[in-house]
Amino acid sequence: MSTLQQNFIQFCIDSKVLRFGEFKTKAGRLSPYFFNAGLFNTGSMLHTLSDFYAKTLIAAIDTGRVKCDMVFGPAYKGIPLGCAVAIRMAELGRDLPFAFNRKEAKDHGEGGSIVGAPLQGNVVIIDDVISAGTSVRESVDLIRANGAVPSGVLIALDRMECAGNAETIKKKSAVQEVEERYGIPVCSIASLKDLMSYLKNSEATEIKQYEKAIEAYRRAYGA
Repeated sequence: MSTLQQNFIQFCIDSKVLRFGEFKTKAGRLSPYFFNAGLFNTGSMLHTLSDFYAKTLIAAIDTGRVKCDMVFGPAYKGIPLGCAVAIRMAELGRDLPFAFNRKEAKDHGEGGSIVGAPLQGNVVIIDDVISAGTSVRESVDLIRANGAVPSGVLIALDRMECAGNAETIKKKSAVQEVEERYGIPVCSIASLKDLMSYLKNSEATEIKQYEKAIEAYRRAYGA
């Protein structure tokens, strides 16, 4: 686990975006932790979050893992995330075009469903997590329909969890399914593996107590 990943997990805990206890996921599973990026709800928090995203994206570009000519934020959570990342990338000397989509196409003015820069070149999709992969699928279709290339997905946390529900466990995670279906890499600031490493080395008893529960959850549903 890198310093960036460790600092990101600490930031999520301090911001109460990453919580521990017992939570029912959208898939109906009882999870000992919950990540809600919607709680990054102040300007300061969003700026700090964008720094983690931007530095992760820069590392992926510089190592050749992804090609990036612009960033795209899918409606709705991806819109502020993509915008913040574009701003932070510019501050770090990597000024990139940015676009997002509307859920409903506009039939007046400039029309269409895309707002911002024209979709062109290699486009990296910015989102919080990948659950069912619906947002990624819609984004990939939009990008390709506009003649551009979806070149990667950047998310905050990879839960490393097999797709399915409480009863049905698929062989691959939602992230793995996206990578296989669309042939594009998914990069994350941190993953469940990083979280487990963080808990293992933590001396904070209030979160250390959930280490075994998360290990058990990983054994049950981990990809």
